[in-house]
Amino acid sequence: MSLDAAPPHHTPADHGGGLDAARRRFGGARADWIDLSTGINPVPFPLPDLPAGCWTALPDQGAQDDLLAAARRFWQVPDGAAIVAAPGTSALIAQLPGTIAAGRVRIPGPTYNEHGRAFAAHGWTESSGAAEALVLVNPNNPDGRVWQGTEAEGSFVVIDESFADIAPGVSLVGLAARPGTVVLKGLGKFWGLAGLRLGFGIGDPALIRRLSVKLGPWAVSGPALAVGTAALRDEDWAAKARARLARDAARLDALLTAAGAEIAGGTDLFRLVRLPNPGLWHMALARRHIWTRMFPYSNEWLRLGLPGSEAQWARLARALEDLS
Repeated sequence: MSLDAAPPHHTPADHGGGLDAARRRFGGARADWIDLSTGINPVPFPLPDLPAGCWTALPDQGAQDDLLAAARRFWQVPDGAAIVAAPGTSALIAQLPGTIAAGRVRIPGPTYNEHGRAFAAHGWTESSGAAEALVLVNPNNPDGRVWQGTEAEGSFVVIDESFADIAPGVSLVGLAARPGTVVLKGLGKFWGLAGLRLGFGIGDPALIRRLSVKLGPWAVSGPALAVGTAALRDEDWAAKARARLARDAARLDALLTAAGAEIAGGTDLFRLVRLPNPGLWHMALARRHIWTRMFPYSNEWLRLGLPGSEAQWARLARALEDLS
């Protein structure tokens, strides 16, 4: 399938995960499975000790201010941009199309399908040409395409950088002070804390104010504020994590190519491979309790994330040897 062709957004949501459904079909306890379908860092940020008050009291303004200050410093947010924290980037994706009047939106794809679903839910029409809004996923999921600032032009531009923290140099957060622009960040992928549900909208103060109103008070829990602040302040952990992920991505490339797959793209958190029949690999690996990501709009792609332990690497290597 051409990378310029977008999958239809009237179809059911298509995501990684779904391990419970895999277990019902292929058996095994959850602990028996290696989930390579999500592109989440399998070696997450270590959780700090949390004060009891963050569980029992409503989040106070000081904790929220600390989190936003840590985010502004970590991502080098330009002075003219505002920030709002939310319970995951998905919450922001769902609300962003409602911050301005509906029109036409261009979403170069294939890409993360929740953007198209969210814009459609707010009455927008997708366009492959002229449009009032533009959505860029940077780096793109699933092929890893990196967008340039000159391509992020429009009166309303959403830049989803859920995977950008593995390679900060690709980030377009420097555009966040521009009118009509919002950059999305989150702690789910690079930090491996998808269950924390913590995301950020960074951008045009007018749009961020509207998002804040839509999210309401106390949108982020006390534990998420505490963990998020600690994670964003720990730049040493981030540097070491980037180096490890780069090594592991290269290791995964070697295993996949040795088994006969062609690397078609990806990031240091996942690899997209091209195969004559990806369904055969997907099913064969599932029978070995290794879960991968298929794409309903492609008959040649399979996506695999990174194993999280030497035991998992060994299992994947054995399974791929059997396929080669």
